[in-house]
Amino acid sequence: MRIHNTSPTAGPGWLFRAMQQTLPVVLGYLPVGFAYGVLAQKSGLSPANTLLMSLLVFAGSAQLVAVGLLAAGTGPASVILTTFVVNLRHLLMSAALAPYLRSWTRWQQAMFAFQLTDETFALHSSRFPKGETDKTETLAINMTAQAAWLAGSFLGLFAGSLITDVKPIGLDYALPAMFMVLLSWQLTTPGRWITAVLAGLLSAGLALAGLSQANVILATVVAASLGLGAETWINSRSS
Repeated sequence: MRIHNTSPTAGPGWLFRAMQQTLPVVLGYLPVGFAYGVLAQKSGLSPANTLLMSLLVFAGSAQLVAVGLLAAGTGPASVILTTFVVNLRHLLMSAALAPYLRSWTRWQQAMFAFQLTDETFALHSSRFPKGETDKTETLAINMTAQAAWLAGSFLGLFAGSLITDVKPIGLDYALPAMFMVLLSWQLTTPGRWITAVLAGLLSAGLALAGLSQANVILATVVAASLGLGAETWINSRSS
């Protein structure tokens, strides 16, 4: 894997490029953030704490889990421990991108890591190998994503009294749709297409076999390992 450690200076139009690349994430974050705002309002979380969680925590799945636990009357220690476990995967995501950020200062790396989510990780993991590690543009992508999440949370918070249930209006489909767009950006070779199809078939097979709680992660690990192994073997034979 070739790693670009240089960080090119942002050219004209960096904000437009950042917003253009973040558009699929924004379209996913607005409805899901809206759903979080509705659920937080119904769980009794104050408006200030609802928005502060989106500002300081900024972790969709962890926030939705935390709201559910708070609504069930779970204590603060259990909520903190549960969300910590839910977000442990960020260690692996950060480790995967860290080699591309060696030229960044510590505080720049800290700012990047704070705003790293599953969706922006998918976006950056397709940008960085191509040398697109400009600091300004990269941080603008993360900030745009968090601004969309905050906006969705704000709208959901103040519309919560008008909505009794978010499921009938299909907001829960926003995240899968967003990930399909991000995946399509990475299907640049036949090997990646095969890996993606294999992961989907494995996941469906495991779900039908009864492993509905772990089918996605198991299928992802197996298919990604096989795809990486095949790519490494092909590259070694061609070099």
